[in-house]
Amino acid sequence: MRTVEPNALYRHFKGGVYKVLFTAKRAEDESVVVVYEPQYAKGTYWTRDLQEFLSEVDHEKYPDASQLYRFEKIEQ
Repeated sequence: MRTVEPNALYRHFKGGVYKVLFTAKRAEDESVVVVYEPQYAKGTYWTRDLQEFLSEVDHEKYPDASQLYRFEKIEQ
């Protein structure tokens, strides 16, 4: 099972690099979101549903994508 690692860097399938800060729960339904920071715009923070963050790339929609997953951890 895939998980996210706080403070790790991840590459988006379109090429951007992002640092995962932490996971959090939505107040409305307690679903888990990932809070992450684009490395090209530090100080800007984004959230994405955990399931979507860990999901596979839709290769029918993006046939040229080289990654299997939407976000893949960059090994350091």
